[in-house]
Amino acid sequence: MATPSTIARIERLIWILIYVGVLAAVLGIAVRDARAGTGIALMVLGGVMAAAGVVLIFVRARLREDA
Repeated sequence: MATPSTIARIERLIWILIYVGVLAAVLGIAVRDARAGTGIALMVLGGVMAAAGVVLIFVRARLREDA
């Protein structure tokens, strides 16, 4: 039971997390040779963000709109 504005907010957050997470992971891969610590941190952070976006997809699938 969620309002349409809540569902729209969750959908927006899903795509933001996925796209920013993938971008951070790719940036971490590119930076890994120059700065190992920074590259690994970006890859881990990006992976966590993308995974959170995927989890929110399942949460969104379980939500129902209010009548």
